[in-house]
Amino acid sequence: MKAALVHQFKQPLEIQEIEKPQLTQGSVIVEIAACGVCHTDLHACHGDWPVKPKLPLVPGHEGVGTVIAKADDVKHLAVGDRVGVPWLHSACGHCEHCLKGDENLCPEQLNSGYSVDGGYAQYCKADANYVVKIPEGLSFVDAAPLFCAGVTTYKALKVSKAKPGEWVAIIGVGGLGHLAVQYAKAMGLNVVAVDTGESKLALAKDLGADLCIDFKQGDPAELMQNKLGGVQAVVCTAVSKPAFTTSFNSVKRGGTCVLVGLPPEEMPIPIFDTVLKGISVVGSIVGTRQDLTECLQFAAEGKVKAIIETKPLEQINDIFDDMLNSDINGRIVLTFD
Repeated sequence: MKAALVHQFKQPLEIQEIEKPQLTQGSVIVEIAACGVCHTDLHACHGDWPVKPKLPLVPGHEGVGTVIAKADDVKHLAVGDRVGVPWLHSACGHCEHCLKGDENLCPEQLNSGYSVDGGYAQYCKADANYVVKIPEGLSFVDAAPLFCAGVTTYKALKVSKAKPGEWVAIIGVGGLGHLAVQYAKAMGLNVVAVDTGESKLALAKDLGADLCIDFKQGDPAELMQNKLGGVQAVVCTAVSKPAFTTSFNSVKRGGTCVLVGLPPEEMPIPIFDTVLKGISVVGSIVGTRQDLTECLQFAAEGKVKAIIETKPLEQINDIFDDMLNSDINGRIVLTFD
């Protein structure tokens, strides 16, 4: 089968013919129709994080396609089912986090396109218990980005505990943020979108944002405090220190600052204000199978749609270059002949 592999960190991926994966107990083989490209894939290929991925590696954790084979012990899936292979390849199922329904926090988890081969290939082997079915009416291309970007932003909004009618701010209207705006509106929230440039702010407005703020035209936090009394919650998808400062300072007393982006530098938290104002600062990482099922249903009902550009697998190195240069709007989805 054809696949894109990284053999050495920070080196171009190679398009190669490799052996098709083989079934083992509890697994399925998915013929990949499309696979979203996530910034995490770039981090994996560059070895940027403390826990390094395996090498050689087939990246990709937004792979979607059709089950073409399943192990004999797999009873809940059928050949022909349309499924996606998410970041959470598997979890142990018996630790305190798994038992509480927080499988995305399992310390023994394996991750697609990181600790096991992922979706930048014609076929992908997956744990049958952790693939998620794609609702009818949702195409492979539209579903792919939701398996990471979609569920990540949806989960962050759930973690924020903001209620319908309350105000939330989305810091950064990029690949994650443009989905966060849509999920927030679909959940009945009032939305402040913070970014810069006419095109980004116009996009946010088109997607339903109630208030759009250009961070280069003034202090967004000050504006939110003066105009709204602060927001109940912030989802910070950006990765800069100023973005975190804006996020923290935008929250009202008793509100929640949810961090999603993974910056390369440390972010100091103002302890005095955190305590005095009862502010919660929480991290949110992807989501569970149930979160993913819910976020896909919003899209199937036409309430959320990622901005997508499709490109062939052979262009992955050019796509990574564009990602490094911040030249991508929305999400890129790889397609296979």
